[in-house]
Amino acid sequence: MGAQLRVYRRRIKSVQATKKITRAMELIAASRIVKAQQRLQATLPYTRVLTAAISEAASNVSQLEKHPLLAAQRVRERAAVLVVTADRGLAGAYSANTIKESQALTALLADEGNEAVPYVVGRKGVAWFRFRGREVAQAWTGISDQPTYEDASAIADALLERFLQRTEDDGVDEIHIVYTQFLNMVSQTARVKRILPLEVVEEQQERTDGPQALYEFEPSAAEVLDSLLPRYVRTVIYNALLESAASEHAARRRAMKAATDNADELIKSLTRQANQARQAEITQEISEIVGGANALAEATAGSE
Repeated sequence: MGAQLRVYRRRIKSVQATKKITRAMELIAASRIVKAQQRLQATLPYTRVLTAAISEAASNVSQLEKHPLLAAQRVRERAAVLVVTADRGLAGAYSANTIKESQALTALLADEGNEAVPYVVGRKGVAWFRFRGREVAQAWTGISDQPTYEDASAIADALLERFLQRTEDDGVDEIHIVYTQFLNMVSQTARVKRILPLEVVEEQQERTDGPQALYEFEPSAAEVLDSLLPRYVRTVIYNALLESAASEHAARRRAMKAATDNADELIKSLTRQANQARQAEITQEISEIVGGANALAEATAGSE
């Protein structure tokens, strides 16, 4: 076996080993997408009921504009930006798209005279800010694959604490979250959503057929609203983490499928080149044998 043929076969074995890894990661990501979707769907009924309860409580509270978590005449000087990225790579442009969207939001806030204070979820985002020497207010890692409600509560509590501080005491006046919205298995898009302050919009709701929910608030609608709004913030962050997790798995599955397909094409190309190299070696050996036989025949004929 010639040296060139050994090189081709060694490369084929290496690509085949890589293909096994990418194929396994593709299957793992595909199975995790389903679980992430199920967890996301399980939270939707609670979110809908919670939103309806908040809307009903807000409609029964007088002097609503004075609530600290609702839209009011706040001085806009500083905004917290929660950026949700991945803990692991091999997910295509998933984390890069989220970071790009967060930088666009930062530039927009700067144009409006607001300072952006970054909060980061995921090692990829932390590494991006650290590499560029940018300070991060707080970071959470190791939760992007399978976020829990406790993780969302910890993030929400940190943001709420900063939001409830006065602006002159280094508090923030707005809270934005940048995450990846899961549309379907092949489509995910980076999205920006303002969490706080909530904006109350009065509108006339049409009555629908069927039973209507009736609410009675004890001890008062204002106190119920005080209790529900932090829960709403935690739920919004939790849903964003779940959508980001599903999007991350979908992006990783797509990237690993592309890598597996590329490995197949590379194996085919290397196999053709190896066959050509083997054919060239066989042709050379035949030529050497024929040449040796002719030389031997000529030498034998000359001796006679």
